[in-house]
Amino acid sequence: MNFEVTSVQKELRALARKFVEKELIPILEEDEKAERFRPELIEKLGELGLTSIPLAEAYGGSGLGYLEYVVALEELAGGNMGYAISVSVTGLTQLILAEFGNEEQQKKYIPPLAQGKAIGAFSLSEAFSGSDAASLRTVAKKYSGKPGSSQPGDHYILNGTKLWCTQGDIAETLIVMARTGGPGPAGISAFIVEKGTPGFTLGKREKKMGIRTSHTMELVFQDMMIPAANLLSKEGDGFKIAMSALDSGRITIGAGAVGIAQSALRVAVNHAREREQFGKPISSFQGVSFLLADMATQLDAARFLVYRAAWLRDRQLPYRQEAAMAKLFATDMAMRVTTDAVQILGGSGYTEDFPVERYMREAKVLQIVEGTNQIQRMIIGRNLTESSSLWQ
Repeated sequence: MNFEVTSVQKELRALARKFVEKELIPILEEDEKAERFRPELIEKLGELGLTSIPLAEAYGGSGLGYLEYVVALEELAGGNMGYAISVSVTGLTQLILAEFGNEEQQKKYIPPLAQGKAIGAFSLSEAFSGSDAASLRTVAKKYSGKPGSSQPGDHYILNGTKLWCTQGDIAETLIVMARTGGPGPAGISAFIVEKGTPGFTLGKREKKMGIRTSHTMELVFQDMMIPAANLLSKEGDGFKIAMSALDSGRITIGAGAVGIAQSALRVAVNHAREREQFGKPISSFQGVSFLLADMATQLDAARFLVYRAAWLRDRQLPYRQEAAMAKLFATDMAMRVTTDAVQILGGSGYTEDFPVERYMREAKVLQIVEGTNQIQRMIIGRNLTESSSLWQ
């Protein structure tokens, strides 16, 4: 399989890198400490065409592939994972609407998301449904208005609490999963929820180990009424929509892990060249040079797994297992590489004066989001044992 870098991919990488150097690096330290996110930077990314790379041109996107998408996300993540996640989650919202939304929903919600003028969010997890997503408890009950009633026509009333919603506080358009039927996956539906809808309030903002520019929110729905027109696809399709979204999201999380690890390796290599002990650069010592060699090898292996999953997705070939493998390997790799980068920098690596301690904190959560790495192993193992054509 040929992953030759195209001129378009080179241009996207250079464009994203320039944005990181000009817009993110000067404010990063201050904003990380203040846990500040700047939505205006997403609008600037939209002006550059980086917020809708894999979206079809018919919807206002760039009409490029997922492979181009992950190249850009790598560079953004190497600067700050918070903004890479924001682009990824908003992009996921667009792709869900493009695949499962009707024409009216697409015309209303996609353009501002694609242009970076609005931010999207995806809400599935709850206190009692993390890895077991099918056990969610948020309920949506359908009602119909009667002639002369002050109530509108068909609508749903949502009640429940969602957790771990990335950028739920600043998103204008949220995809929310709620139960419209009985227990299990078949009873789950997906809804489009607009910011400011009466009955929708924000709960606590999580105090996190890393990725502090990206806010992770609790969402509270109390008798929130939304039009039946905001139902995505049809009742009972929510779990299918969520699983499809997670398959795509795992590729972008893998790309983020590659970007973080690349930055950590760059810092470690530069430090090993410049830092001297016993009269010579520490890069000349086998203990350090072998560590760097392993870091680089693991990084390249992860990159190719991520690119393979994106390549398959672009060609509309099955990619669920490959996405799980990419997410699993790339995020475990990022944790190892960032930990080793801290080790190479020694005491300096443990301080906030050098970015590798931040990279290490950012890498950890990537092993958890979009399905924990234990869940990825379950997906891969199940596919290995159930596939009849695996070795053909």
